[in-house]
Amino acid sequence: MIRRAWLFAFAFGLVAASSETVPQLSARADVKPHALFSDGVVLQRQAKVAIWGTADDGEKVAVKLGNQDVSTTAKDGKFLVYLENLPAGGPYNLTIAGKNTVTVKNVLVGEVWICSGQSNMEMSLGASADAKKNIAEANNPKIRFFKVPHRIAFKPETSVNAKWQECTSETIAGRSAVAYFFGRDLQKNLDVPVGLIETCWGGTPAESWTSLRTLEAVPELKHYAGLSGLKEKYEAAKKRYEAAKERYNAALEKHKEAVAKAKEEGKEPPKPPQAPRAPQPPENNPHTPTTLYNGMIAPLLPYAMRGAIWYQGESNAGNVEGAVEYRTLFGAMIKNWREDWKQGDFPFLFVQLAPFMKIEQQPTDPPWAWLRESQRMVSVHVPNTAEAVITDVGDEKDIHPKQKEPVGLRLALAARALAYGQKIEFIGPAYDGLKIHGDKAVVSFKNVGGGLVNKGGPLQGFTLAGEDMKFVNAEAEIRDGTIIVHSDKVAKPVAVRFGWANYPVVNLWNKDGLPASPFRTDEFPPPLPARRAAAK
Repeated sequence: MIRRAWLFAFAFGLVAASSETVPQLSARADVKPHALFSDGVVLQRQAKVAIWGTADDGEKVAVKLGNQDVSTTAKDGKFLVYLENLPAGGPYNLTIAGKNTVTVKNVLVGEVWICSGQSNMEMSLGASADAKKNIAEANNPKIRFFKVPHRIAFKPETSVNAKWQECTSETIAGRSAVAYFFGRDLQKNLDVPVGLIETCWGGTPAESWTSLRTLEAVPELKHYAGLSGLKEKYEAAKKRYEAAKERYNAALEKHKEAVAKAKEEGKEPPKPPQAPRAPQPPENNPHTPTTLYNGMIAPLLPYAMRGAIWYQGESNAGNVEGAVEYRTLFGAMIKNWREDWKQGDFPFLFVQLAPFMKIEQQPTDPPWAWLRESQRMVSVHVPNTAEAVITDVGDEKDIHPKQKEPVGLRLALAARALAYGQKIEFIGPAYDGLKIHGDKAVVSFKNVGGGLVNKGGPLQGFTLAGEDMKFVNAEAEIRDGTIIVHSDKVAKPVAVRFGWANYPVVNLWNKDGLPASPFRTDEFPPPLPARRAAAK
């Protein structure tokens, strides 16, 4: 389980985030385009495409691509022009001319996607399943990656030190596996170039990827946006650490003596004491709210793109309180990105948490189940979003399941449907309604495609509760397009849950090959700490 750094629950932001889409760049003697406009760049087709960089004040800058030729006069050390409705194709040369001329070579026009999140998005193709085979087959110059380096910042940055790379067997091993499989499927189905901008950092929470302006504007999230006290909290934590370190060193000396004595007596030596963990200063901690938005999202604005894919949530699922809050935080983050990109409600596609941790034989009420519900609620209530359900690719002992191909392909299905209007089934069965008939609960579903199916044996993962709100394992069967749930331990059922566990063991799918999302039919309160439960 990933620990959230409680010490940095308040933003250290020294300067409020800006919503401007025109980057604030320092003046330079020569015309210099932003790093996104480097050799091999992929530009978004059929869109208003911003081209920007630095130049001397008053310098006339002309930008030419194909038959489009636009110009502007640099002001405040920067220039910004727009190309309109570029058709897919290439390679082209992009020229940017002022007192000097910069030629960006091997330019393609196609589909651009932002690929963000934490370690499961960052996990490389070389570390995923069937890596050797997939790397050998990954030679496609029409797929290109731009990898944003890790960067913490306390104000919105404008520059980024990276360049585009073509997808080859020599370059792909270190690139995001999820992004690669997503891009590979899109390129194959759309037959246009695909640009993938990786901006991700393992072990990071959603509040780090959200602007200060957004956190301050949402009452439930203001606790992340405090501008004072963080240094003091760090210093206090540092003092506690130093005291704990002294105690640890003393305990270590006693442990050495105990080990020696155990050896003399032929006994099992005692376990060593656990070393304390040093607190990180805010400037070195990617858990500090707003810092990754400032350092790894803001520098990309206002680059034209089609949409975003997101794989994150593990770092917000440390407890039920954070998991429930995620529905507000994640929704606010999506709105934040859309407002700042100024490209409307672009498609935002995300991955539901994979199964992880010990498989429990009896019903539980854990944080990961609540976070999955928060994700599902965002997909229902935030327009133009979809989640990829991956209950079939978990690992009890590894928070990073190696099967990344199904993840990328399900995200690509959602993109093909939402972004490109293809008439395909792109999500699995989702809860739609509940009726009670005597001792049986009848659950109806939407997104059933060709119909419901139990994959690999009798249905698993259903639990049932009566008015006492105590859930028990239940039997379930598909009947006339619904699921009949019952248990001889519940005479008068009132609620059904499905896959409600850290590691769901479930096998309900539709015939189109997509798994059902975990859900609950009840509105029972979450098991929050007493102080928060009272506030609710």
